[in-house]
Amino acid sequence: MNSAAWISIYLPVFVLFFVILPQQRRVQESLVLKIKKRRGVRPVANEIIKKYLGENCKISTGSLGTTVIGKIIEVNENWIEVETKKGSELVNADFIQSIKVITR
Repeated sequence: MNSAAWISIYLPVFVLFFVILPQQRRVQESLVLKIKKRRGVRPVANEIIKKYLGENCKISTGSLGTTVIGKIIEVNENWIEVETKKGSELVNADFIQSIKVITR
């Protein structure tokens, strides 16, 4: 393979992983810090999340973040423990954008 082919294949991957994704992560973290500093308000209050203990939920952390589907087991400080089909997962409550209750 010549060098032009290598550049055309790997340059977009390099730009994605080393330029775009870290920049989006920094922007998201700065937004969370702004929200926390503003009158001590938290983005998602633990009292609201505790209302969904034992429910099957779909928790989303953003467009490029993860989506966790499972039963909420425990809410402790900023962390939510979710039981999924694969096992238990911990989700940081600071980065949650939405929680949807799944009815079956």
